[in-house]
Amino acid sequence: MSDAYTAIRVARHDLERFMDEALARRGADAASREAVIRALVTASRWGTDSHGLRLLPHYLEALAGGRINPSPAPAFTRRLPATGHLDADHAIGHLAGYTAMAHAVEMARDVGMGAVAVANSSHYGAAGCYALAAAEQGMLGLTVSNSDPFVLLHQSEGAFHGTNPIAFAAPVAGGQPYVFDMATSSIPWNRVQQYAAIGRQLPDQVAATAAGEVTRTPQEVSALLPLGGSEFGFKGAALGGFAEILSSTLSGMLHGFRLLPMAGDDMATPRGVSHFFLAINPAGFVDAEQFQQRLGAYLADLRAQPAVAGAEVLAPGDREWRCMAERDAEGIPLDRANRDTYASLAEQLDISPLTAL
Repeated sequence: MSDAYTAIRVARHDLERFMDEALARRGADAASREAVIRALVTASRWGTDSHGLRLLPHYLEALAGGRINPSPAPAFTRRLPATGHLDADHAIGHLAGYTAMAHAVEMARDVGMGAVAVANSSHYGAAGCYALAAAEQGMLGLTVSNSDPFVLLHQSEGAFHGTNPIAFAAPVAGGQPYVFDMATSSIPWNRVQQYAAIGRQLPDQVAATAAGEVTRTPQEVSALLPLGGSEFGFKGAALGGFAEILSSTLSGMLHGFRLLPMAGDDMATPRGVSHFFLAINPAGFVDAEQFQQRLGAYLADLRAQPAVAGAEVLAPGDREWRCMAERDAEGIPLDRANRDTYASLAEQLDISPLTAL
């Protein structure tokens, strides 16, 4: 196997230590550091490497450039009993996300539901982290976000929507939450960058060149295809619009097509990314015990369905929780590209490097 695919493994606590020290070197306050570490390490433990530890260098660059406020003062306004608006003060998106979902959960406990639109934020990483935060408090959680244009509309020549993720989670009595996190594009943009870094070809029908032709070569990619590919991409494009409308219009922000790019020469101007968060209290609809009985029966029936040869039917989240258990026991892997990047960061920021297990 090529060295590009080989990995060292590091302990969770060592990765958290490294991230905390690196973010502190860039001036991030304690609340911002805690939120970034919580989200990135959760994503990496889940096996969502494209949205985990690989993103730390980008956030450090944005902090250094001034795009992200290192010591923000997010301002929450509860406009109606179940709705609110959070001005994130150009915080790092993870702090905005966890803060907004905490407000949504508080309202859901009070009146059965809570919805928060977030303005003046930035990239918030893996959307599933915030849906999970609601499920950990006994609520159903939903979040969507916009981003700058990476994704073709169905039958369009140029990118219009961002990858505009949708994530949902539900609490499961006696087990890990049901959770899914999906881009409305065929794959996330970060997956293209990850595959380029390790020299891997993309799947078919997920990305296109500047001429709109489908390609499997990461270096040729100019845009992503919407979920559904060339033939059924109208479905993914519609879902991208769903995420966009909840994020930008409810928060009063520019839609994603008008945003500055996530990566580019200008790392000083805040981008104004927007998100939406919803928490639903099951007790507002049905007895809590009955809710868990019905959810448990649904998941049991789902997992009991016959699978094709050599496969297994899984519920959303099953793969991620298995991966988390394995990585907690054996360490979190860093491929060659991430090994080199983290070694360089340690030298640049004068912090102790990660230690291989």
